[in-house]
Amino acid sequence: MSIPNEALQKLVHEIETQAIMAQREISVVKGAIATKQRDVRLLELTNKEVKVLPQDTKMYEGVGRMFVFRPQTSVKKRLSSEASEMKSDISNLNKKLNYLETTYKNSREHIDQIFKSTSKP
Repeated sequence: MSIPNEALQKLVHEIETQAIMAQREISVVKGAIATKQRDVRLLELTNKEVKVLPQDTKMYEGVGRMFVFRPQTSVKKRLSSEASEMKSDISNLNKKLNYLETTYKNSREHIDQIFKSTSKP
């Protein structure tokens, strides 16, 4: 069974488009993962520094253009919750990255398979 050239070209074009989109998304996701990992390290470092401080140390958080007093326990909770939320986001992004890499690999394999099948006499 032979597929007409126009249909093959259209199929290859669609698969190629899908591969290009997956490749673009892969780079975006990798950038997002790197950013989140950097933020997690920053949060963990800040949390480590806050834990070293004495309990009666006054702490202030920036809100817009001003600083608001916050108890040390609420600052620690916020830092911990943000770090765990970021780690969860990183896990989800890694799953998405794995899916996109698989999609890209499969698209390339399909294109190669199409070219191999059309080049056979």
